[in-house]
Amino acid sequence: MQTLDLIDSRAYEYNAFKIFESGNTENTQRKLALMEQLQCTLELDNILNIFAMEAAKYISLSGLYFTQGDVRTAIRGSRQGKAERQFSLKLNNEFLGILTYAINAPISVANNKILEELHQYIIHPINNAIKYKNAMALAMQDSLTGLANRRYFDEQLKRAMHHANRHKRQVGLMVADLNKFKIVNDTHGHNIGDEILKSFAKALQVSVRDSDSVFRFGGDEFAIIVEEASEQSLYVIEMRIKDAISNDALLTKYNVSCSLGYTFMNRADDEKSFFERADQALYKQKHGRPLTLSIV
Repeated sequence: MQTLDLIDSRAYEYNAFKIFESGNTENTQRKLALMEQLQCTLELDNILNIFAMEAAKYISLSGLYFTQGDVRTAIRGSRQGKAERQFSLKLNNEFLGILTYAINAPISVANNKILEELHQYIIHPINNAIKYKNAMALAMQDSLTGLANRRYFDEQLKRAMHHANRHKRQVGLMVADLNKFKIVNDTHGHNIGDEILKSFAKALQVSVRDSDSVFRFGGDEFAIIVEEASEQSLYVIEMRIKDAISNDALLTKYNVSCSLGYTFMNRADDEKSFFERADQALYKQKHGRPLTLSIV
């Protein structure tokens, strides 16, 4: 079971009250107000937007960006400036990320010092936001395969259907399960069964486009949301899945195959009816009935 500790119990050298020791009383209320605003959200882009309003009082900026590995965000309306200035943010000497300013004029020595002071206000909110983002990602992830889980599927299906209706595009839904997986699991043990599930998950991932999303519901049940879908794209994904299975040493060793059912959303669908139609298509294929696609 994967867990993420959202409460950091280490003793930090940083103390928020020290920020105000060298400041005058005139600025104290403004500083406290900024700190309060930054602590009231766990969304990284909101934190940057709030912070940018304060930073803009001292520098001419056209964009503000934060990066830490795969985590990337920017303020609303960010655009390229005449130059860039980067600051490495650290929390107790541990790297937190890079804050990049797109600027239209050089930063004076005095204002550079002010920015470095202001960065003390943002490091803890950013750290909390990253921990929250990681926790939410784990909550939406299947721990065995690393795929998104059923909870995230429900959210993404709703979003994809809304997007398709709004832009008059097609979205396809594919559901899959492994044939006779219970027999393999019971005969060879759960460890082999888990490895088969992980291999099948990889076969699905390498078979889809970057714009498609793969999910595991639990057991040997999987789903793929195919955006900007067509009959051709669904057929190509199906062929790729079959090829990926046949080229996987573990899946071929245990003679693993899968059944697939797929359909397109129609304008009268809700999430339940859309999924049920794809599930019925899977049932038909497992029982050797012809699969037909309807496009509305």
